[in-house]
Amino acid sequence: MNRTRRVGVMVASGFVLAAASAYATMPTQKKAKDLGFPAATCQYCHGEALPKKTAFTFNARGKWLLAEKARRKAAEVDAAWLKDYTEPAK
Repeated sequence: MNRTRRVGVMVASGFVLAAASAYATMPTQKKAKDLGFPAATCQYCHGEALPKKTAFTFNARGKWLLAEKARRKAAEVDAAWLKDYTEPAK
């Protein structure tokens, strides 16, 4: 494998790993429940009832959590941050 191809594979792998850490996991949902948040389904933060790894959207809460992740420069979302979330006015 030539050098250009190896670099391309490494960059693509990085994107896949970054995308994988961007979506919520069952442990995140469980932690939210354990902290007293009504996270009964994935739709607590996602637009879909059962998000796929390759195709998912976020509702306002999910977008806020991603913004917090970026702001805090965290490796992953922490459900404890939800205590600081306020619902948008409707």
